[in-house]
Amino acid sequence: MIEIKEVKTSHDIKEFIEFPLKLYKKCPYFVPPLYGDEKKLIKSGGNSDIAESVFFLAEQDGKTVGRIQGIIQKQYNENHGVKQVRFTRFDSIEDQTVSDALFKAVEDWSREKGMTEICGPLGYSDLDREGLLVDGFDEDSTFEEQYNYKYYGELIEKYGFVKDVDWVEYELKMPEKRNEMLARVAQRTLEMNKLHVADTSLSKKKYIARYRDGFFECLDECYRHLYGTVPISKAAQDELVDQFMLIVNKEYAVFICDENEKVVAFGLCFPGIGEAVKKSGGRLTLPTLFKILKAVKTPKTLDLGLVAVLPQYQNSGVNAVVVNKLLDILAEGNIEKCETNLNLETNTAVQAQWKYFESRQHKRRRSYIKKIGE
Repeated sequence: MIEIKEVKTSHDIKEFIEFPLKLYKKCPYFVPPLYGDEKKLIKSGGNSDIAESVFFLAEQDGKTVGRIQGIIQKQYNENHGVKQVRFTRFDSIEDQTVSDALFKAVEDWSREKGMTEICGPLGYSDLDREGLLVDGFDEDSTFEEQYNYKYYGELIEKYGFVKDVDWVEYELKMPEKRNEMLARVAQRTLEMNKLHVADTSLSKKKYIARYRDGFFECLDECYRHLYGTVPISKAAQDELVDQFMLIVNKEYAVFICDENEKVVAFGLCFPGIGEAVKKSGGRLTLPTLFKILKAVKTPKTLDLGLVAVLPQYQNSGVNAVVVNKLLDILAEGNIEKCETNLNLETNTAVQAQWKYFESRQHKRRRSYIKKIGE
């Protein structure tokens, strides 16, 4: 018999965090999130001003066999006039009964809250891990991504979910022959628009302090119309900066600014730390911390986290500056490849930029939706 219980106690939180660590213990592609970040998020339940959360565990014969989180993203619902619950952190053994019980718990909670649809996997914001892996199961995950077994898709679809949208991902390497015109276009674009690339001679702390507000303003402006996105609150911004401070290397961040130091475009890459944390269970032990710091200082791969250009500059060639900088990094020979992470399948403008690289579309992720009525 399957028992569903809401996460309430410290023991429940521990079970919720550690279940996927046990489920994927022998999986070579899974990369855990940081244990401390997960614990902090579950204890806080998200920011109650912008979101409401619930966490469930599934138990069978006294053993945890599944978990799931439900989120009401109040900002998104208000902005889009919907009554939507998001599901995330869904993990289950290969058992339809377990999976169904977890989704029913979220669905019952959703109805109590007056919601009419469930979608996901989606988190609090676009910067959380999102999307169910539906292709690329033998590819390594990046630190920013969530891996899942192939059977997850069948469990979700048999409960009545259907595809809402897909994301695709690319592996980028240095091409055999570089398009030299791109560098000239990039330089000319900067000159004509009186723009410049942000100063990386600053210390990391000062660099982040100077450009963080402009980064988030540019991000919100450029991503506001994309699937599942919401404005990022100041409190959430502070949390994200704290979370990513350890893995930011300013040499792999491109901020393009106008004469007043306003950020008008950016390309933010993170050193790939997936290998460094794979076997850590997400815990920052001294050996793991040493591996992470080494990966940040001398990375072999880069995770292309975010790319954005303000609307008024989108047809000016500014994207060429970002792409050209990425090619410069690859040309140095220290970075073997880049991972784009998630590109909406409909965002052909972003995907068109990868033609300048030796590219391979190697992963696909999906967000599902299910109507549940009033």
